[in-house]
Amino acid sequence: MKPVGQARPGFPCWVSLAAPSLQEAQAFYTAVLGWTWHPTGRGEEFRTALFGGAPVAGVGALANSLMGAVAWTPFFAVADADATAAHIRERGGTVGVGPLPFGTGRRAGLAADPDGAVFGFWTGDALPGWPAGPEEGAPVWLELRTRDAFAAALFYGEVFGWASPDGNCSVEYENDEVIVREEGRKLAVVHGGAVEQAPDPRVRPRWYVHFRVPDVTAAVAAARAAGGTVALPPDASPTGRQAILCDPDGGLFTVTAA
Repeated sequence: MKPVGQARPGFPCWVSLAAPSLQEAQAFYTAVLGWTWHPTGRGEEFRTALFGGAPVAGVGALANSLMGAVAWTPFFAVADADATAAHIRERGGTVGVGPLPFGTGRRAGLAADPDGAVFGFWTGDALPGWPAGPEEGAPVWLELRTRDAFAAALFYGEVFGWASPDGNCSVEYENDEVIVREEGRKLAVVHGGAVEQAPDPRVRPRWYVHFRVPDVTAAVAAARAAGGTVALPPDASPTGRQAILCDPDGGLFTVTAA
């Protein structure tokens, strides 16, 4: 699998999971989401997940020295990783890792917004065939649940250039959501309100990665059978078309009906 072209600045360009055991993570996500796997060229501890032959996500094994909370992380494309790191700090965020080389021609970093939601930024070549967005059948889309949707949209808009005169994205407020679009297609959705009042300590400001599945109920059953748990069952969802699952290592992700 060869990279093709630069990822478009401001756009979601990848999602990744760092797991304690690559083999166990592969087994779980194959059982639940039907993924197959491809070497990345970065060693035996990294794999690209494929669905229908197209890249969906990256999974790697955590180094013993970096053991921490397991979580899915979205990455956004930027033109200049160092400038982006500076913008994140200037606007009240935190840069935790990098920017560091990430394969040939790429650099990446991990950061948190002012409310603590973790995200990545990436400069360089993008993998082919990785659409993102809740429309047009994309296999992955992103949702931020946070305390103040407007403040979050302002932070990310300034960091990634959303809605700038020379930018490629628009930011709109609809039905209590902030929606980021590119040429009419949704790329990400930001929800605000009452996160800090949730009884579940895992519910905090965070980016949720949604994976499309043909049958949400079947994905829930497969997750339980493979050792995962259900944080939000389908019948508790406002639409019943999605569920929040947790893999055996604690990585939260959402399955959404295709």
